[in-house]
Amino acid sequence: MATTRLIPLHAGRGRSVGTAIANIIDYAKNPQKTDNWRLISSYACDSRTADAEFALAKREYAAKTGRIRGSDDVIAYHTRQSFKPGEVTPEEANQIGQELAMSLTKGNNAFIVCTHIDRDHVHNHIIFNSTNIDCTRKFRNFLGSSWALRRISDTLCVKHGLSIIEDPKPSRGHYGMWMGEGKKPSFQERLRQMIDEALEQKPKDFAAFLNLLKGAGIAVDTSGKHIKLRLPDQKRNTRMDTLRGSHTEAAVRERITGKRESPNRKHAADEPKQKIGLLVDIEAAIRDGKGKGYEHWARVHNLKQLSQAVIYLKEHGDMSYEELAEKTTAAMSRFGDLQDRIKTTEMQMADNSALQKHIVSYVKTREVYAAYKKSGYSKKFKAEHEGDILIHQAAKKAFDTLGADKLPSVKSLREQYTMLLTDKKKAYTGYKKAKEEMRELMTLKANVDSLFGPNAARSNREETRG
Repeated sequence: MATTRLIPLHAGRGRSVGTAIANIIDYAKNPQKTDNWRLISSYACDSRTADAEFALAKREYAAKTGRIRGSDDVIAYHTRQSFKPGEVTPEEANQIGQELAMSLTKGNNAFIVCTHIDRDHVHNHIIFNSTNIDCTRKFRNFLGSSWALRRISDTLCVKHGLSIIEDPKPSRGHYGMWMGEGKKPSFQERLRQMIDEALEQKPKDFAAFLNLLKGAGIAVDTSGKHIKLRLPDQKRNTRMDTLRGSHTEAAVRERITGKRESPNRKHAADEPKQKIGLLVDIEAAIRDGKGKGYEHWARVHNLKQLSQAVIYLKEHGDMSYEELAEKTTAAMSRFGDLQDRIKTTEMQMADNSALQKHIVSYVKTREVYAAYKKSGYSKKFKAEHEGDILIHQAAKKAFDTLGADKLPSVKSLREQYTMLLTDKKKAYTGYKKAKEEMRELMTLKANVDSLFGPNAARSNREETRG
């Protein structure tokens, strides 16, 4: 995964703070890129009104602190994440983006995470308010922030079982270009690869290993305290001890004697589980004009899928069709329950965020509205303070709709929001697993139905009674 630097955003000349924030957030929220806003999440703000809430927080910050900057003021921060194609689902990418933003801001700043799926690689746009939630301080960029951001991001990727760029190089190109550039490997990377290739030939001892390296064109210098290696197109030697990990002299000696395993060796438990795919309707494909090549591929594909189905049923105690159907139904129900739980939590989070916004707006405009009331609802006064009066009235209307005798405090709402976010994250963990299990069982059952037809269950019962 790649993470670009932390980019400070400024209003600039000729633009208001609200316009500047709206421009970047509107781009990030593009419905064509975020699956009609489905892949958008937020913290301490409503994603639908995040730009207005960011701007409102800045006005409150200025009122509380008296600090007002010009066009060079940092109004928000923006960073992007790119994931390796096919390695992560959009939902998981969005979750990782939330965790990254939360770790970086320590939960002190409102943020929005928009996951884009318009390119081959899924990527996040993360925008967080420079003003803290309590509107008394600002996030200060610091020397090495991009390095810190990358470290947090890499840690999260490893936690989620995703690949990372182990030795990122500074680049002025587009943030997603690293995916397909195919950069030339470094001398150390090439030496590690050639060491692995030499060890695959099972040398009997370390001297035989060095001879294999020499035979591959590597210059080997054993005259000093440390062994040095040099490729044909390399000007300076590379000390073997600097190759780190399983490629230092000591590590290679242990690999030769069997005390250390190759880092590339795969165990049966580490092998990725082969997914079950749907059977192909070969007859329909032939009618549609598919050629002999496609027919051959389809037959092989179907055989593989049926083999996987048989293996699955055997591994689960010779599962009957009825048991398969019951298990499929249960998996669908479990997935549906988690999906409903996540949607309910998201609605509660949205309501919580909206209420926080109304309370802040109400408090901020209370004095203006009191003066308006004292003026006998003067039209002149209203014209001069129309914005604050409308905001106050909207907040009051929202409170009346709730029908509560006493409004909760903003602090308690934020605590509740944090609890809801935690619950949502827990649900997402089970959601991904439940979705995969449901997909596998539904595919398996569809293949069995295709093979035996709609009477599979009845035939199975008759064979059991027989």
